[in-house]
Amino acid sequence: MVSGRFFLFISLVVIAAVSLSSSAASPNECVYSFFIQTGSIIGAGTDSNITVTFGDSAGKSIRVRNIENWGVMGKTHDYLDIFTGRAPCIGSPICKLNVTSNGSGPHHGWYCEYVHVSSTGPHTNCSQSVFHVNQWLASDVSPYQLSAVLDGCSKKAQLESGPFVVRKPITSASE
Repeated sequence: MVSGRFFLFISLVVIAAVSLSSSAASPNECVYSFFIQTGSIIGAGTDSNITVTFGDSAGKSIRVRNIENWGVMGKTHDYLDIFTGRAPCIGSPICKLNVTSNGSGPHHGWYCEYVHVSSTGPHTNCSQSVFHVNQWLASDVSPYQLSAVLDGCSKKAQLESGPFVVRKPITSASE
């Protein structure tokens, strides 16, 4: 009988926690989950704080300063990091990404392969977007930049069917 009472108690605690967390949420808040794949190159992990900004085709955006506030970031190469949080809803699909390192720490360089973001909220459709960054964010490795911006918002034909995929443009060797 004790196990039955314990199960009932745990069930009530879970129901109360879910109802409190959902009632505290704004009706205009969405849940954002994103995965970041660090490169498989030795030394691709970082000690720096990373900020991501996601945007829609209407120019609305959300910024996650120091993504470790939304999850745990691995400090090593070939690592898939997972982050989740709530923020105001923006349009769908998410078509712009800015990922920035603050350049701090003993190993500030970071190789980001891709960012996969999904979002959903009350009375909104689920949206998925994949951004193929494939770039070092470092001041000592080419392209010697601490930020990467991928903007696919002009791809109107692809905006209606998901998942939305954005790749870096192919440039010539002379650029």
